[in-house]
Amino acid sequence: MAMHNNAQQEINDFFKYLEIQKRASIHTLDSYQRDLRQLRHYCENQELRRWDDLQALDVRNHIANRHRKGLSSKSLQRELSAIRSFYNYLLQQHKVNTNPAAHIRAPKQPRKLPRLLDVDQLTGMLEAPADSMLEIRDLAIFELFYSSGLRLSELAAININDLDFSLRSLRVRSGKGGKQRELPVGRQALRAINEWLKFRKPIHGVDENALFTSKQGRRLGQRSIQLRLDRWCKKRGLPEHVHPHMLRHSFASHLLESCQDIRAVQELLGHSHISTTQIYTHLDFQHLAEVYDRTHPRAKNKKNK
Repeated sequence: MAMHNNAQQEINDFFKYLEIQKRASIHTLDSYQRDLRQLRHYCENQELRRWDDLQALDVRNHIANRHRKGLSSKSLQRELSAIRSFYNYLLQQHKVNTNPAAHIRAPKQPRKLPRLLDVDQLTGMLEAPADSMLEIRDLAIFELFYSSGLRLSELAAININDLDFSLRSLRVRSGKGGKQRELPVGRQALRAINEWLKFRKPIHGVDENALFTSKQGRRLGQRSIQLRLDRWCKKRGLPEHVHPHMLRHSFASHLLESCQDIRAVQELLGHSHISTTQIYTHLDFQHLAEVYDRTHPRAKNKKNK
């Protein structure tokens, strides 16, 4: 059953309002037109003739149908945004009494597992010889990333006096949310840092205590660290783009795989909530599943002879 003639006119009026008064972009207008076209199809299939016939349960069913057809969470969120905006406009025009999409939420997007390097890749990357003073510094940076699971911002902010070589520890002063934490530092990372300190020039000024400095003697910035890591990995022939957070992810996953103590890994990473750390349990299971598939004699079907 077709909707009432006024239904399409109200959509047309809504788009004039978006274009003239809200100055919406062409992209938004095109997307919203597609979304409201889908909503109208739903209403006609359900024999709803007017926009005020649509209820919250209808919106929920419509979004569920779209989800079953394979739409992503991001696309469904946009569709809901279009429906809410349309009904807010109808409310302003006194065409409806409620907004049926006001409290409807799209299904959550499945959380993407972080990419990481395996132990062999990291070993090859960290044990490659340095060809210059700057590469000696870079290796110290990469060793410390992987040794202590630091965030990029945390590593860039490290000062020399944050390190305690006798206790093999590091104080992170600028953690997320302004939190400080004490971290162990591995022997290989300390050895690499000591090697760098032989070449680091004395600095005078604001950043005189910075651990990692540029050729000009200034604290090394986050972007520079990213570029140096990318350059090093390309030089070593790693098959994918490597960014600093991959070293942090690799640290967490490899540690959890060995110790199985998620609370300890949470503390080392500086996560406020255990739920943030739990993503590494999925990575660990993924690794175990891959090992199982490769090695268990009954994991795969025998090929037909």
